[in-house]
Amino acid sequence: MATIKPFLCIRPQKALAARVAALPYDVYNREEALQEVRREPLSFLRIDRAETSFGPKIPLDDPCVYEKAAALLWEAQEDGTFLTEKEPCFFLYELTMDGRSQTGVVGCAAVDDYKNGVIKKHEKTRTDKEEDRVRHVDVCGAQTGPIFLAYRSCAEVRQVIGQVKKEEPIYDFCSPDGIGHRVWRIADREKILALEEGFAALGALYIADGHHRAASAVRAAEIRRQAHPDMSGESPFNYFLSVLFCEEELRILDYNRVVKDLNGMSPGQFLLRLEEKCRITGCAEKPVHPQAKGEIGLYLDGNWYHLTARTEFCVTDPVEGLDVAFLQREVLAPLLGIGEPRSDRRIDFVGGIRGLSELERRCHTDMAVAFAMYPTSIQELFAVADAGLLMPPKSTWFEPKLRSGLFIHRI
Repeated sequence: MATIKPFLCIRPQKALAARVAALPYDVYNREEALQEVRREPLSFLRIDRAETSFGPKIPLDDPCVYEKAAALLWEAQEDGTFLTEKEPCFFLYELTMDGRSQTGVVGCAAVDDYKNGVIKKHEKTRTDKEEDRVRHVDVCGAQTGPIFLAYRSCAEVRQVIGQVKKEEPIYDFCSPDGIGHRVWRIADREKILALEEGFAALGALYIADGHHRAASAVRAAEIRRQAHPDMSGESPFNYFLSVLFCEEELRILDYNRVVKDLNGMSPGQFLLRLEEKCRITGCAEKPVHPQAKGEIGLYLDGNWYHLTARTEFCVTDPVEGLDVAFLQREVLAPLLGIGEPRSDRRIDFVGGIRGLSELERRCHTDMAVAFAMYPTSIQELFAVADAGLLMPPKSTWFEPKLRSGLFIHRI
């Protein structure tokens, strides 16, 4: 059973929400973060990436960076940019992209559910990336970026969402990238109880995006548990900020691959080797969008090809059966020499939000070949997590991205 609780939310004043809301901290490099904060001085990125307050000589992990983040966060409460709810609440967070909406429940998930496997993972995290957010959460005394959780369809939760969305939202704005954002506050005790019971009836929750934020929240909780062993299990640090979406509403985009060279082969030689693994059809300038599992678009030497994995190389294992696993196992490793995609600098990954034209652009500049993938499904993600396994790197790209700064959980 999953424990999801309402919380005392710190959030921006209605008139400032659109200016505060920011894309996740990890979608920007240092220079991009600086430019965004200069564009919008109220952007929450100034807190999530507080190095933007310093010159380039200050290391990203310097203690003064985390201290600055905490100072900016609490100054924003003192000057009225943020307000704090007087009672624990849930919220609904609706994002609309290209006319398609998805609505999540904002609440706090239990650290112990993460540790005992009720909240399931599918991605390996890196300690160095965790360390940055652990320090940020610990010094700020707050979780500032929500973890994106998915759950299987639940009639009780769906009913509450439908009722609440008939009310007036507390936020309703469009961000500069064209994404619509609407938020509703849920303070009614009956509706809060219905949501708690609905999630409690679920056997599992799944991390869709935000594995490093989740792992960091758990580590920050452990620091406080060790420092305060006498504190109640209901203490805020035992829960982490989350937005929970039903599987039926989620959209996963393709996560494509580009490779720098053909491992010593000519384009013709590579196609001959590739034909052993895939059926190859077409040779045109029109981009190939895979339409089904097992299909891959290939861009090589100015032409697009349609690839279909040969059945003898397809498997039913939850991980090895993924299209990205097939490509790595049968093509990238044996033909192109990409043995460790996490560290090999000859390969790069391109999120589907950038479109297939970005694959063409890369092949005309710094890469030799591109692979357009069919998106991993949410059911495939669930199957991998249920089996206690991990997906290959860069298997899923979720859109739209949750904004940081709209909901803050003080620990």
